[in-house]
Amino acid sequence: MSEHARLYVFFGLIASGKSTLAKAWATSIKAFYYNSDRVRKELAGIAPETSQKEVMDQGIYTKEFSERTYDALLKHAEKELTKGSSVVLDGSYQNKKEREKVRELARRLAVRVYFVLCGCDEDEMKRRMEVRAQDPMAVSDGRWEVYLKQKERFEPPDELSTEELITIDTQKTVKEMIQESRINQDY
Repeated sequence: MSEHARLYVFFGLIASGKSTLAKAWATSIKAFYYNSDRVRKELAGIAPETSQKEVMDQGIYTKEFSERTYDALLKHAEKELTKGSSVVLDGSYQNKKEREKVRELARRLAVRVYFVLCGCDEDEMKRRMEVRAQDPMAVSDGRWEVYLKQKERFEPPDELSTEELITIDTQKTVKEMIQESRINQDY
């Protein structure tokens, strides 16, 4: 295992800016990048940009399918981390159980893990969802009604230490977010 391999988890609610920041971070450090929306749709055998307007907890958004998705993300991460490469995971990671599985993988592989909680105000999230709804290449199926349910279920990351957790307001530019955060202190 490379002493420089790191595991980064960009998480938060729908339209919080996590995917934009996660992709940019992965590119900047030349890490492998895995997005939960893409992995979910790959597991379902559908194209990433195929819209799935199912109600929350149905179809590919059931609890069981979500567990399969997050387990697949961990398998992708483990494969690359064991080769000594850094990995960026991008998903809501809305409950402690999902986050604990990531922490267990990091401990088992003896790699440093950072959880980057992305957030912004609801007006900006709503605006982002409206813009995304008009984009035929959008991968996320997040809509306002899904956001409201996700917000109810989101478990605060109080199990994470201050060394593991980084909180970022995503209303800034990507460059500003990376420069002003502690994400890059280890690189």
